[in-house]
Amino acid sequence: MLNQIHQGDCLEVLATLPEDCVDLVYLDPPFFTQQTQTLRSKALQVYAFEDSWDSMPAYLAFLKERVCAVQRVMKPHATLFLHCDRHASHYIRVMLDEVFGYDRFVSEIIWTYRRWSHSTRALLPSHQTIFMYANGDDYTFNDIFLPYSETTNLDQILQKRERNPHGKTAYVHDEQGEIILNGEKKGVPLSDTWDIPYLNPKAKERTGYPTQKPLLLVERILQLASHEGTLVLDPFCGSGTTCVAAHLLQRHYIGIDQSPAAVHLTRQRLENPIRTRSAVLEQGREAYHNLPDYVVNILNTLPVKLVQRNSGIDALYDSYVEGKPIVIRVQREGESIHHAIQKLQQAGAKKHAYAMILIAQERYQPMLEGLAELPSSVIVVESLPLMIQQQLQRLEEGIPY
Repeated sequence: MLNQIHQGDCLEVLATLPEDCVDLVYLDPPFFTQQTQTLRSKALQVYAFEDSWDSMPAYLAFLKERVCAVQRVMKPHATLFLHCDRHASHYIRVMLDEVFGYDRFVSEIIWTYRRWSHSTRALLPSHQTIFMYANGDDYTFNDIFLPYSETTNLDQILQKRERNPHGKTAYVHDEQGEIILNGEKKGVPLSDTWDIPYLNPKAKERTGYPTQKPLLLVERILQLASHEGTLVLDPFCGSGTTCVAAHLLQRHYIGIDQSPAAVHLTRQRLENPIRTRSAVLEQGREAYHNLPDYVVNILNTLPVKLVQRNSGIDALYDSYVEGKPIVIRVQREGESIHHAIQKLQQAGAKKHAYAMILIAQERYQPMLEGLAELPSSVIVVESLPLMIQQQLQRLEEGIPY
């Protein structure tokens, strides 16, 4: 029974499993998108599944029947994680209350991520929901701690605090007036909002299967509510992410899917598991900000959007002209104007820029820089500090202003 992938309707496969045998269930069923979900892999393999329904009641009846079958095989300490989105999450929450009981609800996890495609007259969808329900009171729950934020004053949280008679929080001192330490600090307890990047199209982990979830997301679920050697079930395993996560974390697994292509893909991934590292999670988003502080300080005085990780462009002007961008670069310390113009030109040409503006940090002298004539698409302006410096120098030299 352990470490098996089954092809077929999960309702039929679940009926063959004994009661109380599963420690954790992760369901990522169809979301009621009313579309056929289709995607092509890099190897031109087409993966597809139907997510069209006659009505919301028909969809919920399908899902409830399978959730009830899942509950039958769950151990008393087991937990269920059901993944859904805005299309039906409010209905699914009520259905889960009916199956497990309102008091078995544990958490509503919000998986948030950044995606840029947007074609509807509505707010950009940037999260999905995972409902966590327990099958009993003594469910498995492992504390997970994340690093403190950069704004946390670690020096203060080391000191024990308590509420005084007025309801205000105050530091606790011993009889000698010395502070009392607050014990070892492990970090910030995991919250119900998880900022985990969506798989980008170039990620090695990506298979081309529609609705594929990141391993990092499912691994966190398994770390939260299971232990090594326990059994994890995914009744809609799709690309096999849950089974791969269980394999990598030394859990056993059972995966089920109706699609032969999905089952074949899952087995392939299990033979060669690939996990994409997330630089965003490992280094933080600030690691992607590589503009020098003095450049940022200059640009922050202008109506622009900063451009990170581009050697020739530092900012885009907020407005386009004739449908084309205006690009801006600040001359670097120790960089000649001639070299700065070259880098700006090369990068601006690739963006089909309407104009390119170089903010000079030194006085612009075309002839001395080897430029007989400034390119027509490039405008050189002197930075405000340089202009002030030049005026002060003129005053020192007694030149009338």
